[in-house]
Amino acid sequence: MTIDHFKTLTLSEKLNEIKYHGNIVGPYDRSNEEGGAKVPGDIYEVHDFWVYLSEDEQTVIPSRRCPTIKVIDEGGDKK
Repeated sequence: MTIDHFKTLTLSEKLNEIKYHGNIVGPYDRSNEEGGAKVPGDIYEVHDFWVYLSEDEQTVIPSRRCPTIKVIDEGGDKK
């Protein structure tokens, strides 16, 4: 399954895909869109992309990059 196909699924279908094909990467606190408190949840690896799932299982956000991995450039600075 591609990330584009995953985006077209219903919430129930997305939760089933995470349940049966996802591997938990770890906890992740996502920034609130209004700049408020962070929203706790988990990151899952699903097929060839990652998915943020909030603790209340109402927010599902797929991403091509894993937000829990920090990239360090050749100068030693985090990106």
